[in-house]
Amino acid sequence: MQQQHHPLLSASLGTQREIVSFHFGTDSQKRVYIQAALHGDELPGMAVAWYLKQKLLALESAGKLKAKITLVPVANPLALGQHWHGTHLGRFHTLSGQDFNRRFPALGEKLAAELAGSLTQSEYENRRLIRDAIDLYYRDQIARTELESQRYTLMRMASQADLMIDLHCDWDALPHLYTTPHAWSEVEPLARWLGSEVQLLAQISGGEPFDEACCEPWLTLAKRFGDDYPMPRGLLPVTLELRGVADVSAEQAEKDADAIINALTESGYISGDPGVSPALRHPPTPLAGCEYIHAPYSGLLLNRRKLGEWIKPGEVVAEVIDPVSDHITPLVAEYGGVLYARNLTKFVTSGMLAVRLAGESAGRSGELLVM
Repeated sequence: MQQQHHPLLSASLGTQREIVSFHFGTDSQKRVYIQAALHGDELPGMAVAWYLKQKLLALESAGKLKAKITLVPVANPLALGQHWHGTHLGRFHTLSGQDFNRRFPALGEKLAAELAGSLTQSEYENRRLIRDAIDLYYRDQIARTELESQRYTLMRMASQADLMIDLHCDWDALPHLYTTPHAWSEVEPLARWLGSEVQLLAQISGGEPFDEACCEPWLTLAKRFGDDYPMPRGLLPVTLELRGVADVSAEQAEKDADAIINALTESGYISGDPGVSPALRHPPTPLAGCEYIHAPYSGLLLNRRKLGEWIKPGEVVAEVIDPVSDHITPLVAEYGGVLYARNLTKFVTSGMLAVRLAGESAGRSGELLVM
């Protein structure tokens, strides 16, 4: 294992943050990138990453790694320092107000212009050229802010992988994942081994999240040059939502780490026999098919249905209670689906997102992710 330190641009005198990455295996053509806690208050992934580090060390010592695996247990040191009177503010950057998992750069068109005269009839060589171009681009970028410095550092490491795994969690939720349609067949082992209940697919979900930004240059280059040159398959992205923010335990973290190791073994990144593969809990559904139910008024939020229940159109999933006026506002599903995530707070303001359902019929468009 090699440990690398990546200093970030300091936002203020007397401060210096860094991202620490751990690198396992040889410099193989196969590469896997795993990071945790891009939203700094989502800690189940950080616990899983710690167990992954121990297991990858053992696998490396046993000579079983068939890929170069990069692990970043703490992907967002900026967010880890954001505390306000005992409350951890890990989703949004307090200086800019930006979501830490949005607004990542797209560089496919820039790379296309640079590589137009360099690509060859060798897929192996083209993969190397693309990886070198990605590395050079981020190496030479001059960050203007600490947040931008963090984005460039993470993207430089992640965008060169074959498989990129971003470990997150939700408020109060079932295990679920986000990926792209073109990556689903290769991501499915992760869904099966982790017991993911909902698999949400979208080619473009809006907001430039980390996972889609990592695969964007590969997709752009394949579209631009695929008819003339043998282009590599490129990066496969997946964001794993490891239940809710309170679901942090040694037992669950080690179980999830084992599941990831088994999935990587089944996919050929690690040698060995993972055993009998679990069945897929539920088939993938479009992210556009999710229904987001918001509270129209402020009040006490009382959930009426449990996570994992199938909600039919017209059914009440929760109620908003005004304890002063006794006014009760039912939150009713319009399209229905599996209740896979809900707000952790029990007091909602008007317009606040309360419940999310995964179905087929909502037909949303534009910004598909929670903003």
